[in-house]
Amino acid sequence: MKPLRALLPLALALAAWEAAALSGAWNKLLFPPLERIFHELLAFFMKGEALAEAWISLYRALGGFALAAAVGVTLGMLMGRSRLVAAALDPLFSGTYAVPKLALFPIFVFVFGIGSLSKVALVFLECLYPIVIITAQGARHVPAVLVWSAENMGASPLAVLRRVVVPATAPFVFAGLRVAAPVALIVVIITEMVSSADGLGYQVIYALSSLKTDRMLALVVVIAALGWALDKALVALRDRLVYWEKLETYYV
Repeated sequence: MKPLRALLPLALALAAWEAAALSGAWNKLLFPPLERIFHELLAFFMKGEALAEAWISLYRALGGFALAAAVGVTLGMLMGRSRLVAAALDPLFSGTYAVPKLALFPIFVFVFGIGSLSKVALVFLECLYPIVIITAQGARHVPAVLVWSAENMGASPLAVLRRVVVPATAPFVFAGLRVAAPVALIVVIITEMVSSADGLGYQVIYALSSLKTDRMLALVVVIAALGWALDKALVALRDRLVYWEKLETYYV
């Protein structure tokens, strides 16, 4: 019953789309029938080159995301547990968070070139902020009674960090990662649309310029599926590592 409830909004959205496509009120170039989109989706998976394009976008997104996770979790832990580091870095992150990093993409292209490196670097920068800020909040709000209890039992500062602070902050770390993961994919697709000759973003803009709306929407479905798979992978990893706090416990 639960899987059926989860699929109900998707089924309603697809039914509304098909009704709009078959109503004749709009040009089928704007609202192609689901049959044509599904045909293009099958054609995508039948082509080895198309799957290679998906992999190009995925490894760019994962490359920048992994770098941001490594650096962001470290900086967030330091900012959450050290007044000195927080005083030095908080103004930097809070002051520049609202700046659209995509506006810096021309500079990244000039410095790193038109290839993958400029896109990975921009993904890193975009994903770094939510990971750092959410991790820092988690590390800053570790219950003091847990730290005091560990210290009273003779735990060293390193042991307190490893056995108390890190486990207490882990749910916040994964919250930051779940925010950053779709951002990584969004940034890659946008940068590939602007400046690339490969990847899913390039395929989307090429299909749109060729007035192949059905192909473009099929590619959008592929991108959505990749984002969904990344999120589910993070949730599964979270449930395995943060086993004492299952995500399902938040829902009735």
